[in-house]
Amino acid sequence: MCALSSVCAASIFSPNRAKHAADQDDATGAQSASLNREAANTALRAQPASAASAVEAAPQPVVKSATVTSSFAEAAQRLGLDSRTTALLAHAFSGQIDFRRDLKPGNTISLIVDAPEGEQAAQVSSTATPLAVRIATGTTSHDLFLYRNLDGKPFYYTKDGASTTPSFTRYPLAYERVSSDFSLHRLDPVTHRWQSHDGVDLAAPAGTPVHATARGTVAFIGRQTGYGKVIVLRNPPPYQTVFAHLSRFAKGLHRGAQVHRGQVIGYVGSTGWATGPHLHYEVHVASVPKDPLTVALPGNNPLDATERAQFAKEADRLAALL
Repeated sequence: MCALSSVCAASIFSPNRAKHAADQDDATGAQSASLNREAANTALRAQPASAASAVEAAPQPVVKSATVTSSFAEAAQRLGLDSRTTALLAHAFSGQIDFRRDLKPGNTISLIVDAPEGEQAAQVSSTATPLAVRIATGTTSHDLFLYRNLDGKPFYYTKDGASTTPSFTRYPLAYERVSSDFSLHRLDPVTHRWQSHDGVDLAAPAGTPVHATARGTVAFIGRQTGYGKVIVLRNPPPYQTVFAHLSRFAKGLHRGAQVHRGQVIGYVGSTGWATGPHLHYEVHVASVPKDPLTVALPGNNPLDATERAQFAKEADRLAALL
């Protein structure tokens, strides 16, 4: 791993970078184009000094790290990121990490930033979008890598090219704690029988807004035994979500209604078989209940096969620097 503020050569795949890399190789007499600046600089060093001096050396990305003391936003600020970039990264990681639950003091955030032309590593702009980011939580590391489309819009993907811009939100509300986990065999606190618990119970004050975790159609809204007031959403196949023990439904919601991700659909309560106010939340994949806290969620803006292969090579280079 590179030391704080050390200079490290790396780049990330973008359709716009391919032409730039080819231009560099033409100028130095290299045999093939490369997306990686380090490779281009190595080619320059192989040329006579007079040839190398004809091409201005590209500014090199830098690796920076910070230890979390209180929050992701606080660590991002110490790394020199502005609020826009911090929000972009928080959204990108939202499908992988619950910052309130998973991020602890002592965890580490590392990133690779492209240094602006003509500036030193210590003068990296706060508006620079990181090429790669790693959040280390205990023994687990979460890595994301930047990709820009032809319009220059930034997206973050895992090393294998999976999108992290969720079409699903992991959590449907601002909860206080998980009061009951997903389980295939649990002693029900109300019926006192051993049975499966097909979702998670998220404790929150009565009246807390509950949000749709993905776009969908209301397949059921009403009362059911055990669930109390419940909403079932038919989401893009093969997903379906269930929201139970609600105190009331959002106004205007009815069977067949279309909802969007993040829309308030109801409010926390304790209707049905509930020992206190909480949301019982289920995620079904192909009609099979899955643990909502760990189930793989679909992303947006997938890369095609060619882009994914090129992206993976550059992501491997960056991962070696983190």
